[in-house]
Amino acid sequence: MEYRRLGASGLRVPALSFGTATFGGTGDFFKAWGSTDADGAARLIDICLDHGVSMFDSADGYSNGLAEQILGEAIKGKRDRLLISTKVTFPTGEGPNDYGSSRQHLIHAVEASLKRLGVDHVDLLQLHGQDYNTPVEETLSTLDQLVRQGKIRYIGASNFSGWHLMKSQAVAKRYGYARHVAHQVYYSLLNRDYEWELMPLGRDQGIGATIWSPLGWGKLTGKIRRGHPAQPGTRAHDIAGTGPVYPEERLFAIVDVLDELSQETGKTIPQIALNWLLRRPTVANVIIGARNEEQLVSNIGAVGWALSPDQVARLDAASDAPAAYPVWHQRSFPMLNEQG
Repeated sequence: MEYRRLGASGLRVPALSFGTATFGGTGDFFKAWGSTDADGAARLIDICLDHGVSMFDSADGYSNGLAEQILGEAIKGKRDRLLISTKVTFPTGEGPNDYGSSRQHLIHAVEASLKRLGVDHVDLLQLHGQDYNTPVEETLSTLDQLVRQGKIRYIGASNFSGWHLMKSQAVAKRYGYARHVAHQVYYSLLNRDYEWELMPLGRDQGIGATIWSPLGWGKLTGKIRRGHPAQPGTRAHDIAGTGPVYPEERLFAIVDVLDELSQETGKTIPQIALNWLLRRPTVANVIIGARNEEQLVSNIGAVGWALSPDQVARLDAASDAPAAYPVWHQRSFPMLNEQG
């Protein structure tokens, strides 16, 4: 396994981590992802650790907290061998303070996550969504307090706008609070919006990207292609309307190149799609998921080798899309081109 620094922090993380959204399967949405129980989770975690995948990502919103509970049961006796990242801010109840990044909710949410996980600290806590209502100063002072108490080691964000993440960094610098070192983002060959603003910000501010849904909500497995739509029982079919928007022909063009590279390299289409992400700037970690052992071992095969520059360029060309303003205008500036 390859290990990388998480942003500008001193923490080293594996290039791949395992996402626990498949644990539990509470409700139709998460059932479509998977419904792994504690015994199945323990087996998957053992396989991960055997292959150096020593970081596990969860959230209090995954199956109403059940995913964290199952993860906690599955790692008993193994805590010193792994890193835990989890996320808070999404609603956890019906009360007016049961969501968001307020001091009230953050302290309660972290304590509840620690209890479900059965641990005294998490290694990385990420704000699952952007809260427009709570002052950034309140959020960061609370996170800094939790860091000083030893309940969390590092902080990060997820799904933030560039301006809000930069505002957070500026406030942290002003008051000496713990700074964001990670940003959990959606990024794949199918949707490369992350590159427009958030990637340059990550480079400038030392924020490492941890990638969720690297296979484009199940669209980049190779099972969906011209004349072969997603099949019932797959995430790409059962919750298709909840994912990112993309032109169908764009998907087919990308899969065509993935097919070619699969024949050239002997690697599977998912392995190639994951390996492409691992070559991208600012990417510290890619979160993989699996419903079973076969899927897990196959996804882990994305590391230990590298696409050639020519192969990367072909994928870049097939997946390129017109950028939004002002990015398309900024790309004409020579210095930006020199920086890559």
